[in-house]
Amino acid sequence: MKTAKLTLDDWEVELPVTIGSEGEVGIGIHKLRAETKAITLDSGYGNTGSCESSITFIDGEKGILRYRGYSIEDLAEKATFLEVAFLLIFSKLPSSAQIEAFNLELTRHSLLHEDMKKFFEGYPPAAPPMSVLSTIVASLSAYYAPGEDEAGIQLNIIRLLAKLKTVAAFSYKKSIGQPYIYPRNDLGFSADFLHMMFAVPSEEYVVSPLVERTLDMLLILHADHEQNCSTSTVRMVGSSDANLFASISAGISALSGPLHGGANTAVIKMLKLIRDDGGNVRKYVEMAQDKSSNFRLMGFGHRVYKNFDPRARVIKGITDSVLEELGVSDPLLEIALELESIALKEDYFVERKLYPNVDFYSGILYRAMGIPTNMFTVMFSIGRLPGWIAQWREMKNDPHKRINRPRQIYTGPTQQDWVSIENR
Repeated sequence: MKTAKLTLDDWEVELPVTIGSEGEVGIGIHKLRAETKAITLDSGYGNTGSCESSITFIDGEKGILRYRGYSIEDLAEKATFLEVAFLLIFSKLPSSAQIEAFNLELTRHSLLHEDMKKFFEGYPPAAPPMSVLSTIVASLSAYYAPGEDEAGIQLNIIRLLAKLKTVAAFSYKKSIGQPYIYPRNDLGFSADFLHMMFAVPSEEYVVSPLVERTLDMLLILHADHEQNCSTSTVRMVGSSDANLFASISAGISALSGPLHGGANTAVIKMLKLIRDDGGNVRKYVEMAQDKSSNFRLMGFGHRVYKNFDPRARVIKGITDSVLEELGVSDPLLEIALELESIALKEDYFVERKLYPNVDFYSGILYRAMGIPTNMFTVMFSIGRLPGWIAQWREMKNDPHKRINRPRQIYTGPTQQDWVSIENR
């Protein structure tokens, strides 16, 4: 076995090295504290591998994203969201019989228990949809046993995949004061969600095939993204043997933070800012290039992808078609397209590789579909759910699983003597 050597004072420790299937290198530090009394210090865990995983591979330098070895480009073009969900959770692409059975199971479990409508009635109309989503998912463990064996766990996986879009649509209907629209067995996953969101009892609502396919693609593009904040949260909570519903609820809460799941919302806020200031795009482009300015162009560049975001390349190809079919007249979209044109051509952006990322295009498309800004992160949750489930399941089945328990370096006061209240 290949090893790395660490020297600290009088200690010299050999550490095992793990090589991933794509050549990634990890230095194992499991025995470091026992042998040296020292720990590693890595704020934000940016250089720490918390697990070995066979689910998602990312190469940020080359702009590569693969699920179970399949490129995101192929999956977005050729697969359905349910096929990708099956691939992530069960490690292989489904046969025609398997996907038919999978879809049937999801259809059978898409309804919520009628008592759960009382939960929605208890929220104020302005309740943040992510708060509703998180608490309703956590409450599912009050209705369904946690699942002690594989069959029970798989049933809860089906329940959660089937019901999350219903919970999301109900939370939206509650917020606008409209009656809930129940799931339909004759519609596909994405079409059913759009119908529950936008149909009203007195009118017929027909889902556009292009919009349905676009939503499917958006969900695929967000289905997993390695060990990000919310995924790591799901694994950490699950490491205590917390049930699936509690673990996913924690992941939803982590995603609700604006630094994680709010990127496409930030894009829309930026576009509104430019619109409200007269729509002068050039002014804000110049501000973004001015180091003394605090203004940032949201939706450009990516923390992980140092070259280009492969998901943005996929989604850009369908954006124009969707906008043309929907015939949307929206000044925000016009501003967004002008920004995109500048970023793809001007030297400042090209040299720094500040290309539009997936959040830039997804915000534009969700807005064009009529999905309100406060539901954007909910859409992210629906897409990310298969990845969270796959990561939770992989963690649970890991023969080396242990409860997560990070260490710390204490920087507080040393031992102090007690001072009575009258002498403080």
